[in-house]
Formats: sequence, C-alpha cells, structure tokens
Amino acid sequence: MRVSMKWLRELVPVDLAPAELADRLDMTGTAVEAIETVGQEIEGVVIGRIVSKERHPNAEKLWLTKVDVGGGETLQIVCGAQNFKVGDKVPVATVGTTLPNGVTIKKAKLRGVESVGMNCSAIELGVGSEASGLLILPDEAPVGASFAEWRGMSDTVLDLEITPNRPDCLSMAGIAREVAAITGATAGKPSSTPEEGGAPASDEVTVTVDDPSLCPRYTARLIRGVKVGPSPDWLVQRVLASGSRPVSNIVDITNYVMFELGQPLHAFDAGRLAREGGKIAIGVRLAGEGEHLVTLDGKDRQLAADTLVITDSSGAVALAGVMGGEDTEVSAETVDVLLESACFDPASVSRTSRRLGLFSEASSRFEKGVDPNGCAAASDRAAALIAKIAGGEVAPGVVDEYPAPRSPLALTLRVARANSVLGTDLGPHEMSDILGRLGLGVADAGGEALAVEVPTFRPDLEREIDLIEEVVRVHGMENVTPTLPAGPGRAGGLTREQRLRERIGEALRAAGLEDTMSYSFADPADFGRLGWELPEGEVPVELLNPMSEEQALLRWTLAPGLLRAVSHNQRRGVDDVHLYEMGAVFVTAPGRKQPKERTHVGGALAGRWHRPTWDDEPPQLDFFDGKGVFGALAESLGIERWKLRAAEMPWLQPGRSAEVLVGGDVVGWLGEVAAPVLDAYEARGPIVLFELQTEPLLRSAAGVRVFEELPRFPAVELDIALVVDEDVTAERVEQAIRSAGGKLLEGARLFDVYRGQGVAAGRKSLAFALTYRSPERTLTDEDVAAVHEKLVRKVTAAVGGELRG
Repeated sequence: MRVSMKWLRELVPVDLAPAELADRLDMTGTAVEAIETVGQEIEGVVIGRIVSKERHPNAEKLWLTKVDVGGGETLQIVCGAQNFKVGDKVPVATVGTTLPNGVTIKKAKLRGVESVGMNCSAIELGVGSEASGLLILPDEAPVGASFAEWRGMSDTVLDLEITPNRPDCLSMAGIAREVAAITGATAGKPSSTPEEGGAPASDEVTVTVDDPSLCPRYTARLIRGVKVGPSPDWLVQRVLASGSRPVSNIVDITNYVMFELGQPLHAFDAGRLAREGGKIAIGVRLAGEGEHLVTLDGKDRQLAADTLVITDSSGAVALAGVMGGEDTEVSAETVDVLLESACFDPASVSRTSRRLGLFSEASSRFEKGVDPNGCAAASDRAAALIAKIAGGEVAPGVVDEYPAPRSPLALTLRVARANSVLGTDLGPHEMSDILGRLGLGVADAGGEALAVEVPTFRPDLEREIDLIEEVVRVHGMENVTPTLPAGPGRAGGLTREQRLRERIGEALRAAGLEDTMSYSFADPADFGRLGWELPEGEVPVELLNPMSEEQALLRWTLAPGLLRAVSHNQRRGVDDVHLYEMGAVFVTAPGRKQPKERTHVGGALAGRWHRPTWDDEPPQLDFFDGKGVFGALAESLGIERWKLRAAEMPWLQPGRSAEVLVGGDVVGWLGEVAAPVLDAYEARGPIVLFELQTEPLLRSAAGVRVFEELPRFPAVELDIALVVDEDVTAERVEQAIRSAGGKLLEGARLFDVYRGQGVAAGRKSLAFALTYRSPERTLTDEDVAAVHEKLVRKVTAAVGGELRG
C-alpha cells in the first residue's frame, strides 16, 4: 500500500516528518518497507518557451526549435511533434536527465543537426497517457522553473506492508484513521453525495445474484452523458503516487476511489451492455460449461466452473473482482457508464486470480476482504467525481442487491481484565478514547466495563482479547513497564513424547545421518513415479490454490522429498548422502473435511559411509546398512520386540525390501530403491530408503532405561553351523535356537552364510556363535555339553536341518 504524504495530510493533520511517522507506524504493527521521494526522477526537466520553429534541413517531419529555458540560455532541440507553435511553453528534459521510461537525455546529432535536450510529451514524463504530441503548458508557467515543483509532483510516499487481517488499512482513509489514533488527531473521511437527475437507475438496470455467499452485495449506479478524456492534473498525480497508471478520467476515478476508500470499483460502457426488454440485466453467477471471456488484456479466457462472473443478457462480461471484459470496456466513444461497487467472496477471487495469473490492486483487496457496508459510499463518491470531472448526469437511486446486511459486532471490554493482561493501569476513559479514535463505537457498560461496537470494516476484531491488543498497540508497548510473569514456582520441561522425538533425532544423527527438511507439498505425478497406491478408503489431500501443478497435493509420504534431496546432491558432485527427515504426512477420506495428519520419520542412504582412502575401500551402502540404522534407533528407544519381514513394494527392489514390525505391528518399510524409481528422480543407486510411523515407535519405547549388572561369571562360547533349505530364513533358525537354549543361552549371533562346495544345491549353511552363561556359577564343559546337545536336536528337528560336517 503506497501512501502519499500530501494526500494523507489532506485527510488528517499530521506534522510528523515521514521518517518519524514511519517509526510510529512500525511500532503499531504497520510495517513501512520504504520511503520514496516522488518527482526526483524528472529533476532535470524544466519549463521552456519555444522561441523559433523551423523545418529540419534534412527531414520533412522534424522541426528545428530554439527553446528558452531561463537564465539567458537558449537550447537547440530537434523535435518530431507537430502540435506546438512559437510561444508555447513545454517541459524540456535537459542533457543528463533520466526520464521515468529509463531514457537518458544526451547531446546528439539528429540527421546531421545537433540537438541539446528534448521537448517532452505527457507519457514520457509519466504524467499522462497522451503520446501524440508535446505537453503544452499554461501561459502562466514560469520559464526555467523545475517542472516537478511547478506541477506539484514532489511528494513523499510511504510503502506499507499491510498484514492480511487488516484490509481496512488498504486505503488512504484507513491509514488516516490509524495515524489519527497514533497522534490523537481527528481524521476526516471523504464522502460525496452526487446530484441526481433524469429517470431512476432502476428503470434501466436490474441486478440478480445467484449465490449471496459468493457475492454478499452488489450495487449498480448509472451515469448518463459522460465525456471520456484525460484526467485533470491532481487526479493524475494521485493515481501515480498510488502506483497505478493514468488511463482516462473514468478509469482513473474508479482507481482513485479504490485507493481512497479501499473499495474496488468497475466501470462498464452501459451502451455496450446487452439489454433485454429495454433493461440491462446484470447477473452474478458461476461460469457455465465451456464459457469463455475476452478480458481487458485482449486474451480469450476459458472459464472454469467455479469462476464467478458478471453477466448481462448475452453472457459473461467480467471476471468478478479480477478483470473486466474487452467488449464492455470504457472507451473514448462511451456516453453512459454503469458503475459497479460490490463485495465478492475472497476465496472465489483468489482462485480465479491465481488460476488465470491475473493479479491487481482490486483482486488483492477482494482477497483480503472488502466491507460490504462500504459499497454504497464508494459508489456515491465515484459517481459524484465522474459527474464533476467527466460531466454527465447521475441517475437517481442505486440498484442494490444486499439480501443479508452485515451488522456490527458487539463486544464487552473489562477494564480490569485488560490491565491484568497488559500490566498497565489505564482507566476506562483512556481505553475508550483509544478505541474511539480507531473508529469503534464505545459506551459505558457499567461496572468498569465498556460496550464496544466493532464496525464491519474491522473483521479482525472478534473477541475481548482483540480489543485489548488494540489498546496496547495504540497506547504503545514501549509505555508498558516490563515485569516478570508470575508462576507457581516450578521449572518447565519436555513431555514424554517430546523427549522421545528428540531421542529419535539424536539416534539417527549418532548413526551418521543428517537432518533435512523438504516441502510439505507433493507432485501428483509422484504416485506414478513410485508406483504408490494409498490404502482403500484413503485419498490424497488436494490444495485449493496450489502454487504450481507440481505442488498440488499435501505429501502422503516423505519418500519423494528424500529422493529429490539425494538427487540434488548427486548432481552437484556429492555422492555420499545420509539424510533423515521427521515431518507430517497427510491423507483424507472421501467426504471428510479435515485431513488426517501423521508424523513419520524417514531416511535415505547413498554412496558410502566415508570416502575411500589409500588403504581402505569402504563398501557401498545397502539394505543391511539401513537395517543397522533402524537397529540403532530401536536400541536408543529401548524397543526390544522388532523385526524385519520380507515384503515387496513397487518403489523398492524385490528381495531387498522389507516391512518393519514392532510388537507384531507393521510400522514402516525399508529397502533399496528400484531402478525405474531411480531413473524417475534422476538419482544413482544403490539408495537405501526407509520410512516409519513415529506414533507406534513412541508407544513401544521404554519409558525407563533398564541397565543390567555386569556378569560376574565367565561365558562359554560355541559355534554351530546348520545346513538348511534355501527358503529357511536366518530369523527362523535364530528363533529356534533361542527357544531351545533355555536359561543358560545368553546370546546367538549369525556370523556366516555359506553356499558352495560341500553344501548341496538348494541348501545353505548358517553359522551362529552361541554364548552360554549362568548368573550363579561358572559353567563346566559338562553343563554346556548337555544343554548344547539338546539344543542341536531341537533346532535340527524344528528347521529340517543338519549339522554341517
């Protein structure tokens, strides 16, 4: 929001310097991004008088002029304009001046004749749209004076950052109200009541709104007999200072009132609107199937079914709140104007604006929310200005479709409560004065309380605490005495879940992984890249207004983000990538309004644990490294009952993929990424990927870490090699060993798998190291032999194996 200091001072008496006012606004929550001085860009433009005008000796369409620029100096300037005569006063850009269009004036030869400077048109100076000739100035313009100073173009503009919850500050009147509240001054609100005449507007115009939730209010005014032309200088300066481009008096007035009051307006050429039964039937509805509209920028727009449009009896004539149609544009031939002042649903305008890539001052205001109770006042103001500047007659009455008028909100502010929250000692009168300066209605509610009426232009004020915030915002946080908050005298701490989440991160970092973070948005094409299918009854969460097609969903898995991170590193020469991410994933169900949010932890391993050295060639990371990382995580959380179960998933290599089970329940998956998936993400394999649900991990985690006393008696270690069928897993054999070992078996560890000479085809040898120990005494060979022989008999019978000779 650009705020002209000249314009602001007309609305509220403010004596603060721009920098000081910027500081005060910053302190009250309205950030000032920049302070600009307008008019500096044409500092070298002066007022000159044409002394002589002769044909260029080498060009029929050029003139050789002598121009008096004051101080006894006369410049020779070659000029191509045709609309001037000797004695005219014109703006002259002297050598070294850089114009608003970026052109820097230099001494030059044009067709062999020296030219020192340039006689300027309105468009070259950024003060109008006329480009066909020079800007002819009045006779009283002083020769040699600065053009910017004489025209009153010198101004200071504050560029404000307005938060989305403060649409009331997207206008000069709103900022004037804020400044008045800060300084204690009284702000005036621009208003106009147009003189009306002729047949009532309702005789020629009707308005129908199909869905009031999409258009709570629509007003239409009719102005007959206007003359479209350039705007007066004061209007041009206001429009330029606000960051817009002057077009014509009618269009400039609609922009001026929008900047002044915050209400976007649109002017239709009433003569080009279709009539039915002699009337203009304005409608507000959603676009029909296959409907299209040529907008003001000349583009033919195909409209989606949820696009809100303004129509006449022939079809769509404008995109509601976004852009008008080319066929009903106000032009030099326009005689009658239909003036729209309406309120549209913010979400609807936002969808249309982003889908079509059309962003404007009007659409940004509708997206933040426009006060429906301000529509009529803005329409009156614009109609009065049109009648004054462009002539014409304002038809009596406003055609107003407002089926459910919005009423102010009534709140109660308890003075004692406000002081308790703020740590202040303000009285009811002081709070009432602050709220009143902000435009709120305040009355005594008795019992040290204030009855506050919140106007509809402040949708951000919904509760008592919002009023308390307004009080301290204007009173000034710097005026509140700092105090330490009272407390029950106990120290804070993390919850069990927070501690365990931190432990997950610590365990993964200790295992060699680095924390990363990726977008919560997902590409719908990731389903195809991964071959992923959601469980029955679950669907992905679609965004209403995605930033791009590649970010149209909320992510349902962490896998794509991790794969893209690995690919990004590999393409930049980083081959050893060890990453993990803990974050939210989202799914929903058909018909469900709110998505289900879950926290997952995932990881990706690529390359090696470290770079090769002259005497060490570390192996490529594989499935078992991923298993080791999960083992370290489980150990850190105190999870004892976990295992991996072979399972096939489309995005993982068969035979190198598994489900992760904790306490018998599947909590995630782990494996090496399949080759087609690697290609889809432009990554080099092997890449080990895993993803786990955190909630079941936290449920299964040990609340208290249990430590055992160091053993007092020595252990006896024996090895056993069993030949079993290929389909017998090491896990099954280990379970059989632990089951048969009894109390004396302390541990069993697989240390070798052998296939080859001495082992029949279709069979394999699994070698385990067994540890026997008694907590009560030292075991003898006879003790161990008896238990071991029994173990061998039971295990070979259970798994169909035999001792390897």
